[in-house]
Amino acid sequence: MLNDVLSFNTRCLTENSPMARKEFIIPAMYKSPVIRKVKEANKITDPRKKDLAPTELDFGPLTFLIPRHFGFCYGVENAIDIAYRTVEENPGKNIYLLSEMIHNPTVNEDLQKKGVKFLFETDGSVRIPFEELHSDDVVIVPAFGTTLEIEEKLKAKGINPYQYNTTCPFVEKVWKRGNQLGKKGYSLVVHGKHEHEETRATFSHSADHSEVVVVLNPDEAHILADIMTEKRPLEDFGKYFGHKSTPNFNPLKDLEFFGVINQTTMLATETQEVMDILKKAAQEKFGEENVLDHFADTSDTLCYATNENQSATYALAEAKPDIAIVVGGYNSSNTMHLVEILEQHCPTYHVRDAGEFDSPEAIQHFNQWKKEILSTENWLPTEKRGLRIALTSGASCPDVLVDEVLLKILSYYPDAADINEILRPFEETMIIEG
Repeated sequence: MLNDVLSFNTRCLTENSPMARKEFIIPAMYKSPVIRKVKEANKITDPRKKDLAPTELDFGPLTFLIPRHFGFCYGVENAIDIAYRTVEENPGKNIYLLSEMIHNPTVNEDLQKKGVKFLFETDGSVRIPFEELHSDDVVIVPAFGTTLEIEEKLKAKGINPYQYNTTCPFVEKVWKRGNQLGKKGYSLVVHGKHEHEETRATFSHSADHSEVVVVLNPDEAHILADIMTEKRPLEDFGKYFGHKSTPNFNPLKDLEFFGVINQTTMLATETQEVMDILKKAAQEKFGEENVLDHFADTSDTLCYATNENQSATYALAEAKPDIAIVVGGYNSSNTMHLVEILEQHCPTYHVRDAGEFDSPEAIQHFNQWKKEILSTENWLPTEKRGLRIALTSGASCPDVLVDEVLLKILSYYPDAADINEILRPFEETMIIEG
């Protein structure tokens, strides 16, 4: 891995973020010599983030298309800052994470090397029972948050679940909005993957004050809408949603007043589609003139980072790449959605890191539809001059891993331009601003 001897600060400059301009300390091992310069220069030339056109790094035989927004988001940087600081401040103590802090193996494996242990698998199965915990142990809540049930179990062991809490502020924003609606008597529809850690946490916090049901996608939203408007029998609710709703949920009664919230890493366009489907059903049932009395507008809860990254990925696809590489954990929901966008336009490969490249002839990559790692031969058409490669990563992926993938692919092109020459204009932009 590309390393540096110093830690560095990274600053969140998102204008729409209520936490804007907070600084985080990120370990030096995640520092990116290549991608960081592109990002910093783009911040200078486009401070208001109006330009979504990808940056083109033209090396001659191939060009990398780098999206305007990708990689570590505010919530991930916040989680990494807190987790590594927790390790430094508690030498000699047992330190546990409830589960993977974020869905990136490089980050989680490094924390494990530092002695951090995981209490749960990502699916919720137990790795270390609570009975083994003591009141002086340290437990870190991951970026996805956790359930109220687990919070109570930690308190019962004398452990403060909020002392080292890395829950993403934008996940907490969703919970707060849900709580506001619950106080008004609204039920909640959660757009998400019901087995995902974040959705399990959101469901738990929401069920504390509201009836709740989880829908995976627009297809399920249509089913729920048809049950709500009695185009489908009530029995269908149990068939499709009984395993992911509160025990007493009655769609004929509980969808009289409701709002839609989401797992923050879902496709934002898909969440909007789910909202539109259910809002239309409410219009049909209660009348268009009354719909706003029954359907709550929750569009303000959509995560800004998810929106930015996905918008930049759509722009990346529009730049007509020949192939796309998406770097990120194989259980990362937001990464899989970037793959989903790009694979509609060109051959797309989801890789964990540069170690998945055997050669120009073979690549290991994850297929989210088959749920397996595949090996594809002749993935890189090295004979084609002017090849355009889209290169991006998920919100939990360190930029340094993107660097390594870029450099690995460049190594297959001995006649490619020198990377220092390609980066010089970005460095000059940074110097001028400095």
